Amino acid sequence: MHVFVTGASGFIGRAVVAELIAAGHEVTGLARSEASASVVKELGADVHRGDLDDLEQIRQGANAADGVVHLANKHDWADIEVSNRAERAAVQTISDTLAGSDRPFVLASGLAMATGLGRPLTEQDPNPAVGPDSPRGGAENLALTYADRGVRVIPVRFAPTVHGEGDHGFISIVAQAARQRGASLYPGEGGNRWPAVHRSDAARLVRLGLENAPAGTILHAAAEEGVPIRRIAEALAGRLGVPATSAPAEQIADEIPFVGWFLGADIVATSKITQDLLGWRPTGPTLVEDIAAGHYDQP
Repeated sequence: MHVFVTGASGFIGRAVVAELIAAGHEVTGLARSEASASVVKELGADVHRGDLDDLEQIRQGANAADGVVHLANKHDWADIEVSNRAERAAVQTISDTLAGSDRPFVLASGLAMATGLGRPLTEQDPNPAVGPDSPRGGAENLALTYADRGVRVIPVRFAPTVHGEGDHGFISIVAQAARQRGASLYPGEGGNRWPAVHRSDAARLVRLGLENAPAGTILHAAAEEGVPIRRIAEALAGRLGVPATSAPAEQIADEIPFVGWFLGADIVATSKITQDLLGWRPTGPTLVEDIAAGHYDQP
């Protein structure tokens, strides 16, 4: 299969491209810069130049492929509305391009909505993000409307923490805040939780979904249903040589913009349906094991 991948040079994207190529697929990666293009080439993929604002280049890349994996996101925490609008526009463009072709479209979504349920979020739970002003621009629900319009849409809801060597996401940001403050903070008693998945397991799930999941299937990339935030804070503290300290959730949210809010949320999600459907069995290190391995010691 010839697969067009956005976000191909990113932390998750690099693992996905390598996974696809190892499985015998041909990959073309969207690259917005010479540096990104170099990474894509080194992985053994072809390069298609463009970015999330260049919808014509996204359309061309999707049109030329047998399937699309959309992982790119601006992640502009200072102006999240910009990221949401760009995400919705990209998903709309890809969906319109693939409509009527029965080609697969795997897109990144998130598990951060799994709050206040009193139980783990499942793949059968609807995403409350609807409309252009909602998180990720409501892209998951927008894409799912194309499942009966000739697109094999497969949203993959990633854990807030996709971890591993080279991760610059949520845990890296939390670790940096701990270095700067001289303390690794957790809210209250720290019993609230985050799901987690190693990026190698996440990449394999993307491939399995692309190859085998039916249209409209929602997949959960969560190897650990919920790791207690205090346990994460203490693991980071042990590596960084700082104390692990309780603080009000509001203080943490102020000190660590955007990401700090998630530290105060209780997010738990199961991937049982995903595992049963695709035979996906996570085998990578746990989050605490990756912290202990020193992957978050340096900025």
